[in-house]
Amino acid sequence: MNAFRCPVLRTSAAAAAAAARTGGLAALDRSLFARNVDLAAARVRDMKNISKYQRALGKSKELLNVDRLASVVVDPDRDLASQGKKCLLLRPGVKADDPGSWGPVLREGVQKDDLNIIPYQLHLGYDYWSYHDVMTSILPEEFHDDIPSGFNTVGHVAHLNLRERFLPYKKLVGEVLLDKNPNIRTVINKIENVGMESEYRTFEYEVLAGPDDLKVEVTEGSCIFRFDYAKVYWNSKLETEHRRIVNLFKPGEVVCDVMAGIGPFAVPAGKNGVFVWANDMNPQSYIYLKQAIEINKVSQYVRPFNEDGRTFIRKAADSVLEASRKGEYALVPAKRPVKSKSSPTEKASEPKRVPVPPVISHFVMNLPASAITFLGCYRGLYWGNEALFSGESAAKLPLIHVHCFALKSDGDVPIRDICERVSSELGVTMKPGDPDVEGEVAIHDVRDVAPAKRMFCATFRLPAQVAFAPRD
Repeated sequence: MNAFRCPVLRTSAAAAAAAARTGGLAALDRSLFARNVDLAAARVRDMKNISKYQRALGKSKELLNVDRLASVVVDPDRDLASQGKKCLLLRPGVKADDPGSWGPVLREGVQKDDLNIIPYQLHLGYDYWSYHDVMTSILPEEFHDDIPSGFNTVGHVAHLNLRERFLPYKKLVGEVLLDKNPNIRTVINKIENVGMESEYRTFEYEVLAGPDDLKVEVTEGSCIFRFDYAKVYWNSKLETEHRRIVNLFKPGEVVCDVMAGIGPFAVPAGKNGVFVWANDMNPQSYIYLKQAIEINKVSQYVRPFNEDGRTFIRKAADSVLEASRKGEYALVPAKRPVKSKSSPTEKASEPKRVPVPPVISHFVMNLPASAITFLGCYRGLYWGNEALFSGESAAKLPLIHVHCFALKSDGDVPIRDICERVSSELGVTMKPGDPDVEGEVAIHDVRDVAPAKRMFCATFRLPAQVAFAPRD
């Protein structure tokens, strides 16, 4: 039961609300939320019966049933409390001096001399009230249906995008969020209309509460990432999409992550034994990507680059082929021998060499605002190397996973729109369908990013006429 649905506690909350509003918006006065609520409690004479009466009173709805409040409390009498005695809090409306307000379980317990009904004063401090309770108390009534509660958590940082109408209350929002989320140490708000987002996808921000410390640590996909959130792009809401894409890769394949950021695709893939050529144009992302590679011990598989994605696409294909021809490989350590009665002297297996294959199996392009415009750079990707894709050991042309935005609309309008944009950039007609069929695209719906905009991922196999076209 929510506290605001309980009449006595709702009255207490209303009193706190009135006091908070009277105090104005200059600062949050936590003392205004302290209230004492008069209840009744059942003192249990024999502690062996505490569980029995807790169940019985709960079943008969005579027990206090309010969110975040325990029904079993220490006896208010100090001497009895020192003996380990406890009481059961009773629902509002039960009066210690009015047997007519007692339910059947209480009456029977008193008759048996198992229970004694006593007055109990419940103290509710600021810590009891939830974020929503406090903000409902502070904000004017017209805001109650739209209290800001969603935020992006990055390590110890809570990142808000407050709408303009809430800006006069932004410091209070930040302070209460900080109070009510023990794992959060800093609350920031994205500053709107202060220039454009940078080409590195960083943003201007203001600190609403806590220290201006955006050096965070995040764990995702069993990998650790440490970075300065003010200097690189990270979105914790994409964890499911990161996992979905990484699960498409097979150990021993090569993946080219064109806009790798600090490695949310690349590093977990490397942990799975996938070779990754990981690139990002942001020098800070490159620094933290290299750090993530070292922290997570995937340097055999993940190679970092700091280049423009448009030129990197072809360079990566050439670099992978060169590495394969040179015989480069990852060395998988030998498994420790397992001794048993049948083979007490079993030898350890030899370390296994995993060669770099000549062809990239997947390209990942997670720059949804503009990644589709990079597709023309795949023209001539394997020009002059057509033999790699023919014969008995023929490789498949790479799958391209390109993230993009599209306006929300009914039916298949966004899908058709994405296919048309992909077709325009490739110079080849693409239609919705199976990505393993040349000329067809699978469109995965990733998430909402704005009231009228969604993020998608278009996956298709690179058409031969694009891959083998002469390079410009």
